[in-house]
Amino acid sequence: MTSSPTLSVLDLVPVRSDQHTGDALAASVRLAATADELGYRRYWVAEHHNMPAVAATNPPVLIGMLAAHTQRIRVGSGGVMLPNHAPLVVAEQFSLLEAAYPGRIDLGIGRAPGTDPVTRFALQHGAGGVDDQAVERFPNYLDDVRAMMAPEGVGMRVGPRTHELHATPSAAGIPEMWLLGSSEYSARLAAEKGLPYVFAHHFSGQGTAEALALYRESFVPSEHCAEPRTFLTVNAVVAETRAEAERLALPNQLQMLALRTGGPLTAQRLVEDAEQVAEGLPEDHERLMAAMQRRWVVDEPGAAREQVADLAASYGVDEVMVHPVGGATRGTDPAVAPSRETTLRLLANA
Repeated sequence: MTSSPTLSVLDLVPVRSDQHTGDALAASVRLAATADELGYRRYWVAEHHNMPAVAATNPPVLIGMLAAHTQRIRVGSGGVMLPNHAPLVVAEQFSLLEAAYPGRIDLGIGRAPGTDPVTRFALQHGAGGVDDQAVERFPNYLDDVRAMMAPEGVGMRVGPRTHELHATPSAAGIPEMWLLGSSEYSARLAAEKGLPYVFAHHFSGQGTAEALALYRESFVPSEHCAEPRTFLTVNAVVAETRAEAERLALPNQLQMLALRTGGPLTAQRLVEDAEQVAEGLPEDHERLMAAMQRRWVVDEPGAAREQVADLAASYGVDEVMVHPVGGATRGTDPAVAPSRETTLRLLANA
């Protein structure tokens, strides 16, 4: 029998049609506490902007909140979209988090903007205008963040003088830094920089094997990471029966469908509303939904645990980061996400 991998959690802090942002945050605090209680290794939050169904706009703020409500689990970003931010700002934020919660902070970094072009302009315009070279400078920005967080800091040359630059006055440690991606570019860059690497299997579901193989084959050891370290992410809904899991998966599947087909984005529908929408889908959209589900873990507990173990074995990883995407039914307390908590409990066999 395939051995069970270590489990972690990815959270986009979804906002349902029956919730305000505060409700969604409360539900994520409960979910993080559940993951902590069940022995999950990490709890990461994403960075997305101007999306009606996603409240994860600011990973450092969320990480501080979640770390304060947990005891053991590592809390981090999945990830900070570095082209949106000055490297020094990211280094300062995560150095402070590491100081407050030593040994528990992960800094996952991505290259995508995490939003639409107009919102990207608004994000970067506030810092003095859109930097069209931000993506091209991404490899250097990675180096900058890592160097600035180091206890010794960096020297910044300005004119004839070198100025010392520290992300925090007296660092005792640095966050664990990971590179995130869904392409061979990110795999190659992580290998070149000697960084741990996470493939966003939950988002694309394609090219995973190729990207991980490239990363492992090209890896150059660094002082921070002596050998390749990697895991992957997967969308999951686990319930007592497969039929119930498929029903609970519908709200998120419809959101992903809208993203892929250019449909209107809304707050996440309740399950009953999603069922009504799903009944009227055109055939090509039904096929897209079915293809999505084949890449997700949507099943009863025993089969779901086996699928996660098989996924880890297939890609040679000992850790899988679960993105629990189950929806809620009418009458659910807005401050909780029962099906997401149930997914974590059933996968952990608790």
